[in-house]
Amino acid sequence: MKTWSTTALPRLPIEHDGTPVRVHDTAGDRRVEVAGSDGRARLYVCGITPYDATHLGHAATYVTFDVLQRAWRDAGLEVTYVQNVTDVDEPLLERAERDGVEWQELARREIDLFFTDMEALRVLPPDHYVGAVEGIPDDVRAVERLLGEGTAYEVPVPQDQALAEGARGADVYLDLSTQPSFGAVSGWSREQMMEVFADRGGDPDRVGKRDPLDPLLWRSGRQGEPHWDGASLGRGRPGWHIECSTIAQRYLGPGFDVQGGGTDLVFPHHEMSAVQAAALCGDDCFARAYVHQAMVGLDGEKMSKSRGNLVLVSALRASGVDPMAIRLALLGQHYRTEWGWTDQILREAGERLDLWRRAGDMAAHESVTELGVTTVRRLRERLADDLDTPGALDAVDDWATTVVAGEPVSRLVVDAVDALLGVQL
Repeated sequence: MKTWSTTALPRLPIEHDGTPVRVHDTAGDRRVEVAGSDGRARLYVCGITPYDATHLGHAATYVTFDVLQRAWRDAGLEVTYVQNVTDVDEPLLERAERDGVEWQELARREIDLFFTDMEALRVLPPDHYVGAVEGIPDDVRAVERLLGEGTAYEVPVPQDQALAEGARGADVYLDLSTQPSFGAVSGWSREQMMEVFADRGGDPDRVGKRDPLDPLLWRSGRQGEPHWDGASLGRGRPGWHIECSTIAQRYLGPGFDVQGGGTDLVFPHHEMSAVQAAALCGDDCFARAYVHQAMVGLDGEKMSKSRGNLVLVSALRASGVDPMAIRLALLGQHYRTEWGWTDQILREAGERLDLWRRAGDMAAHESVTELGVTTVRRLRERLADDLDTPGALDAVDDWATTVVAGEPVSRLVVDAVDALLGVQL
């Protein structure tokens, strides 16, 4: 699938000192150095289910991992970035039916809007943007293998559900009792898992499952639902989690560096994606670190499509808000800290952007100044320290305040703000 348009990254003339980026790994609850020692960095970030417009919770996630790959690229690493899009799933089908549109049309429309939002926020696009539908052949082969090895099992479709032509009449689930690594990503207790499983796409009450938490691998085709050729599985479609297990393996290979997403994906999605990959190729074949963006709220509640309490990027842009002010509002919050969107946060971001641009307009010559070098060093240090974007913004504030007061200035910091923070002055 095509992705959105990219933006050029300025090359900074000040050599990077080689300090590696360290982030908080959810799976180990510890600070870890990410990116391999071979000069490469591999990143997988879970994408949207395209049944509604991009809200600020989405934007916070993609801006966070955009900063991570910018820091990697500045350090001279070769970055491979993969993102999926769940272009067939229950929420999409339900929304399309509610609105009286074809699910393919709804998905296409919302993906296009997402692209426009990402371009406006100057988020670097993934090298591979892969739809769940594109990955179905890999999913089929994976599920067939797990069935053959006895780590997956079939559950008959209830008799009151009409099958599509070519469907075998059995859904397939992973047997978690065969997977000792289950629970390693989230570190959650079984009670914590059961508390949220049904609300996050699970089916704990499905009759015939060996364990209420066993994840769906393949849904046998029902009449009125989209379905695809599943070879020996019969016609149907993959479960939610298997798409990321197989897409990451195809495009990044085993032991890639970072699996990213929002904290609402820690369980079940990232847990299940990892354990399914482990069932296919061993415990070390998925991510080395799991990095999660905290939830963004509005009026005291998590911002989510299901609640309908959304602040949409497209709506803010349509009202005349500068996308760089939106980006600065997001960068002003540390990615691991939950926060709530307010008009005051956006207003302060706009004021910060005005100050930075006044300073940038005074950058008339090309020579490197001591102030510029010091500021770039601070920016790099802050981003290497668990993506401390608020600290990085403070460094640029100090630079801008000094420049506006009359300090000689070069283009260095303007280019660094672009390259490292993605903010165009």
